[in-house]
Amino acid sequence: MNRTNRGSTLVIGAGLSGLAAARALSDRGMPVTVLEARDRVAEPWRGRHPALRLNIHRKFAGLPGQAAPTSDGTYLKRDTVVAHLERYAARLGAPIHYGCSVKEIAPVEGGWHVTTDTGFHQAENVIIATGRESIPHVPDWPGRESFAGEFLHVADLGEVSRFDGKRVLVIGAGNSGTDALNHLARHRPAEVMVAVRHGPAVVPKRIFGYPLHGLARVFAALPNGLLDPAFRLTERIFLGDLRRLGLASHPEGGSTRLLRDGVTFAIDDGFVAALKAGRFRVVPRVERFDGARVRLADGSSRAPDIVIAATGYRTGLEPLLGHLGVLDENGRPRHPTGERDPGNPGLWFTGFKPIYTGFFDAAGIAAERIVRGISHDAFCAAPPETTGAAVPRATAKLTASAGAPLS
Repeated sequence: MNRTNRGSTLVIGAGLSGLAAARALSDRGMPVTVLEARDRVAEPWRGRHPALRLNIHRKFAGLPGQAAPTSDGTYLKRDTVVAHLERYAARLGAPIHYGCSVKEIAPVEGGWHVTTDTGFHQAENVIIATGRESIPHVPDWPGRESFAGEFLHVADLGEVSRFDGKRVLVIGAGNSGTDALNHLARHRPAEVMVAVRHGPAVVPKRIFGYPLHGLARVFAALPNGLLDPAFRLTERIFLGDLRRLGLASHPEGGSTRLLRDGVTFAIDDGFVAALKAGRFRVVPRVERFDGARVRLADGSSRAPDIVIAATGYRTGLEPLLGHLGVLDENGRPRHPTGERDPGNPGLWFTGFKPIYTGFFDAAGIAAERIVRGISHDAFCAAPPETTGAAVPRATAKLTASAGAPLS
């Protein structure tokens, strides 16, 4: 795009959220192009460990216009997720430019100017869909570079069986840390230590054999004041008093942290049983590294063969968007799920905030919000004599959604 075409949209990121937004626009006949820095779709998923399964129930793992595969049962496997996204991208009906890394985003009259390493694009709308987990985050512990063992972020976990016979220290027991610990519990590491600052909100994967995430829409409909104590009670009844195992509860409830801060629950599927059996043990938080040893907050130290940092991710958006005032102090969008930003018309975000039903469902919700907003703007901007002819599909969709909020 060399000029700002009315209603034109660039989607930055060909992950599930970007593809869902592009599909919603394309299905309404609106011009959309997707820019993806990697050489193919679903690259982050391909890099996850082979035994990974979603913690999202299959019924919430579909995308607009494409249901989730049923071959894996309740929870999709890693390779099934990859194939799911590949099939969705192949049926998109909009161009995807792979190997196209965005370097600059700047507002211009009537839209946005996007500079990439392969050229320039201009559009009335830009949708940022690069995700919350774009860059693995590792705290700057003193002496970390001197550590004599193997150090990795949980994003690079790989084949878990390679840890058999090893002394492993996992730093963090949140969602990603507990996922790694669940897999370690099915193998034979010599020792597993879990260093935590605050205990996570832990829930069992199943209750009486029923997948807990199958009730996600019920949770989403209940008031937060009820959910925090309900999840604490669920943890106590089905997992026991985790404080006796050294896993103290966070002072704030799991529902509060999810909805306010985007901190997802830790899903137990073997981790707690390993703690109770003495195979795993909780240790104090990490203070620093010292050669082959890791110094802990209580003054003690450990000498693991491998350290796995389950310490979260960053969006990496500050270099591109920090100057626009659209990010909070943690580098996350202030309008993360397709809401309109009055100060930056035409700039949209999707895929940056978890909800109870998960990121796939959130992608569909955000896509609908964005397409309603773009359709509304295109209709209102069109000259009166052309509104009926210039954007008939967008207008029809807007009429069908009458009364629905645009943000």
